[in-house]
Amino acid sequence: MRLNRFIAQAGICSRRKAEGLITVGKIRVNGEVITELSYQVQPTDQVFYQGKKLISTTKVYWLLHKPLNVITTLADPAGRRTVLDLIKGKIGKRVYPVGRLDRNTTGLLLLTNDGLLAQALAHPAKEVPKVYEVTLKKGISVGDRKRLQQGIQLEDGWAKVDEVTLLDRVGKVIQLVLHSGKNRVIRRLFATLDHQIVGLSRVGYAHLTLAQLPMGSFRRLSVEEVTRLKGYLG
Repeated sequence: MRLNRFIAQAGICSRRKAEGLITVGKIRVNGEVITELSYQVQPTDQVFYQGKKLISTTKVYWLLHKPLNVITTLADPAGRRTVLDLIKGKIGKRVYPVGRLDRNTTGLLLLTNDGLLAQALAHPAKEVPKVYEVTLKKGISVGDRKRLQQGIQLEDGWAKVDEVTLLDRVGKVIQLVLHSGKNRVIRRLFATLDHQIVGLSRVGYAHLTLAQLPMGSFRRLSVEEVTRLKGYLG
């Protein structure tokens, strides 16, 4: 395969940025600096970047609609069902969840073996937008909606919601858009406002949506969807 593709599949960066590493002489193959973008990596070649040998692994990207009572972890000592149990033996690659949804939260979860992208998406500085639908026991007031958007001090810092949209007439079902990656941030925000959440689902992440994907099902991301996600690597 072409050298820039090999570097990208090793999880160093995108193909376009790999081209830059090649042209400035940052890549060595079998001890020699390679600056030709057309270079084809052979099975016997050893590719190095910053003294580290690169291993190319085909990256996979899946979107899962997580059900209730499923744990977002690789394994659970208590023997509870995990997101990896849902896909076991069906993907062909070992993947990991990007971020977390707690046991009582349903919705969109990204699974991948692309550690570089997962790290970028999880970094607070990237401000990846997330969309949630929240069902409350009682309707939310105008004042509480303003407080969510102005920001609320939590025990681990300031948190706020970017957008609040009512999905029913009484304010019991609302949609939130936020960038915060704090643990259980929505449940803690509403607990501060003395609201009880009876249903919580993530319906959007970056540009991804569930798009009629049934609960418990999963699908591979399209090339276009992956390309857009890799925009967060910049």
